[in-house]
Amino acid sequence: MTVIDWDVAVNTGVRLVRPGPQVDLSDARQAVAQLRELSTVAAGHVRDFTGMNPLEPAGPATIVDRPGWIRANVDGFRVVIEPVLEQMGADRLNNGPAGSLTTAVGSRVTGMQLGAVLSYLAGKVLGQYELFLPPDPDGNLPTGRLTLVAPNIVNAEREMDVDARDFRLWVCLHEETHRMQFTATPWLRGYVQELMQELLLSSEMDAGDLIDRLRAAGEAVADAVRGGEGNLITAIQSPEQREIMDRVTAVMSLAEGHGDFVMDEVGPEVVPTVATIRARFQKRREAANPVDRILRQLLGMDMKMRQYQEGAAFVSAVVGQVGMSEFNRVWTSRETLPTLAEIRNPTAWIDRVVRPAALPE
Repeated sequence: MTVIDWDVAVNTGVRLVRPGPQVDLSDARQAVAQLRELSTVAAGHVRDFTGMNPLEPAGPATIVDRPGWIRANVDGFRVVIEPVLEQMGADRLNNGPAGSLTTAVGSRVTGMQLGAVLSYLAGKVLGQYELFLPPDPDGNLPTGRLTLVAPNIVNAEREMDVDARDFRLWVCLHEETHRMQFTATPWLRGYVQELMQELLLSSEMDAGDLIDRLRAAGEAVADAVRGGEGNLITAIQSPEQREIMDRVTAVMSLAEGHGDFVMDEVGPEVVPTVATIRARFQKRREAANPVDRILRQLLGMDMKMRQYQEGAAFVSAVVGQVGMSEFNRVWTSRETLPTLAEIRNPTAWIDRVVRPAALPE
């Protein structure tokens, strides 16, 4: 049974996405070439600053436009979701309450909903490390791919009136840090995939649960419109899902915060205007129009901003107290990852992971 019509998701997203900024062909080609070059330059800076060693060659980033980003993310969703559907089994999908709901709504409608969300996000994302990719022609699963969305980067640097090369390198530093996290720590990709699949498999609910969650979703929408803090991500979660989501939030806060810390701390000798870029970038984040603000909140994007802030504060505190090499214990295993509570209390992580390891036997 097909829960999501993936072709409809792609077609809807591509049809609805807003075009990027007007750029001369020569300028567009220059931007693409420079982003490829700077992604490899950034990889060296990230390696030197973090002391982490990738287990595979980096190579230049893949540069895409907004429709290309949508197609790539639909492919990523398929890689994560389709094995979960197989594990759930046909009986649960066809006979369970969730299956009945899917049948009623229809895979095409679900595909349209996914496409509409991606069309909005495609105008916001500057880049990402794609963890989940479809198999290559030989059936092998790629480990990941660094993608930069050129029109969004050009649009942002124009709006903020910042030095284009500095801004592009600054973005590359953040995204290359993500690539380093997953290529230097081979177990991390599997852990994140397990969390995502565990979250999806915990979604079985009865009719009463469904009504309660739909009501909570409606209240979240109303709260966001009123200027509150409700969002759809937390509104539709069960207690079990919230526990799993705490683990997802912890690892994503670490990853995003580490990226933000590195991009700012590599130094003004690499990005001379980094202080100006950070100040204007933060101001741009906070200056969304009311409709945009509501959409960001409902889709959990404001929650993601908190992940950046809390994660960066965690990394900064740990590195400040024990140094980068001791901080890198965080990548040893899933047991050394911080919990969400430890993200918010870095000393607790240091006491649990770093200081016991430093005690003599």
